[in-house]
Amino acid sequence: MENCIFCKIANGEIPAATLYEDENFRVILDLGPASKGHALILPKSHAANIYEMPDELAGKAMILAKKMAGALTKALNCDGFNIVQNNGECAGQTVFHFHMHLIPRYKEDGVGITWTPGSLTDEVKEEILSKVQAELS
Repeated sequence: MENCIFCKIANGEIPAATLYEDENFRVILDLGPASKGHALILPKSHAANIYEMPDELAGKAMILAKKMAGALTKALNCDGFNIVQNNGECAGQTVFHFHMHLIPRYKEDGVGITWTPGSLTDEVKEEILSKVQAELS
């Protein structure tokens, strides 16, 4: 996409601190990190979100996330790890080019990727099961 900043970064048109690159992806350090070592997986081809990603590329992104999480954990000796992927503005997506956040976690780092658990009623459970299973069939 012509004006997509992540397309430009992923394809080397804009310099970035690149941790890894292959024919499909570039992994860079995030300029606004949540923690030390926070990185982004950027596909070189444009898709606004997970819904637009070809299945094969989405699978490769997850395999790369696993590889990078292992490398970052060993290199930085972090205590845990979050892999975050947001779709849509209400879900926290601010750049509309699919990307995955790789966030090393450290004890008492103050990074807030949590929520207050709700409850699943039988009525809501049945509604979700019915609707999603209908979509998948």
